[in-house]
Amino acid sequence: MESQQVLTICRDGLLTLLTVCGPIVLVVLAVGLIVSIFQAATQIHEATLSFVPKLLAAFATLAVAGPWMLSVLVDYIQQVLMSIPSVVG
Repeated sequence: MESQQVLTICRDGLLTLLTVCGPIVLVVLAVGLIVSIFQAATQIHEATLSFVPKLLAAFATLAVAGPWMLSVLVDYIQQVLMSIPSVVG
């Protein structure tokens, strides 16, 4: 196993991770920003007011983008498993 193969597998894994986690992180970031602006405007500083919308947004994003995320992960795992013979041999 050469170092170039290891770097390629790691790079592909990190890109897959960023691709899969990106939608959830961006949605939660946007919801957090909106809730923070709302809290600053109304001067309501309730902890659940910032946590619950982010949690609901994350679940909604998982419900919408979950099948796509799963297919990306399955494709990556299949690619890695199929490349085992060429990496080992």
